[in-house]
Amino acid sequence: MSFHHIPVLLNEVLAYLNPQSGEVYADGTLGGGGHSEAILKAMGETGVLYGIDRDPAAIAAATERLKGYAGFHAVHGNFHDVKELLPGVRLNGGLLDLGVSSYQLDTPERGFSYHEDAPLDMRMDTTQGMTAADYVNTVSEQEFCRVLREYGDEKWAARIAQILMEKRAEKPLETTKDLVAVVDAAIPKAVRRKDEGHPARRTFQAVRIAVNDELAPLEQALRDWVDMLVPGGRLAVITFHSVEDRIVKLTFRKLQNPCTCPPKAPICTCGKKPLGRAIGGAIKAGKDELNDNNRAHSATLRVFEKDAGGKPLFVAKERFPPDPFPRKL
Repeated sequence: MSFHHIPVLLNEVLAYLNPQSGEVYADGTLGGGGHSEAILKAMGETGVLYGIDRDPAAIAAATERLKGYAGFHAVHGNFHDVKELLPGVRLNGGLLDLGVSSYQLDTPERGFSYHEDAPLDMRMDTTQGMTAADYVNTVSEQEFCRVLREYGDEKWAARIAQILMEKRAEKPLETTKDLVAVVDAAIPKAVRRKDEGHPARRTFQAVRIAVNDELAPLEQALRDWVDMLVPGGRLAVITFHSVEDRIVKLTFRKLQNPCTCPPKAPICTCGKKPLGRAIGGAIKAGKDELNDNNRAHSATLRVFEKDAGGKPLFVAKERFPPDPFPRKL
């Protein structure tokens, strides 16, 4: 199967990042290379882009797709480790498109989809780490309940965790069908009928996040990416669920206002200075994209601009914003 991926919020990403000739960018979630190719085209022959991905299949597919761009460099690894992967690199801009790619969902043997019966894997990097089967067969009932609530917003978390313990005591869970059966046994049929989506979608999301350790390192990763930006550089982050988006929003808020002094203190004594500002708010897809790409419905883009030290402004291209703070040179 080809690594098919429709880049979400592509026009908005390009407008806010506004890549220029000769600049250096990094795409921390390379996937099928759709966003990366658009950035490379905008920069022209002198632009450089590092495409990072945990998934060897994504690296292989994007390398083939982008082989005509001399400035493209594929890097196998986790964007959480960007400073180790790109030592000494300074970025004009960065992009993180969080979540699961269409390829991963549509490849049954990867175990991400609740629609197919396949081995329960869910690893984004298939070369290392525990599988989803390893996880659900060893996690404690209390921890699984917490993960379902925090990562999946699952109202039936306690019941699902209880049923999981009962099912795996009979035999270990091995396939996606086994995990779907746990959810079906835990949630009453009348409730499942009223659910607008698949009843297992929240459980699968929570397990995927836990298996790939997607959220715990996210705040520090965002700080590292901002630290690698040149003055005036921008980091664009696309999220697909509320837990992710909340971490991004709060981290950007802390970077914009890091002061830890008491609110009523007359002057700042902690010495912590703003590193930049969040721009544009929570950016959502327009009607045309929503009609063409179902994945865009849950996507939210947030952008952080690093402080440029008082250098002159210029107006960002395209019709997006509203951008009250045009990118600084």
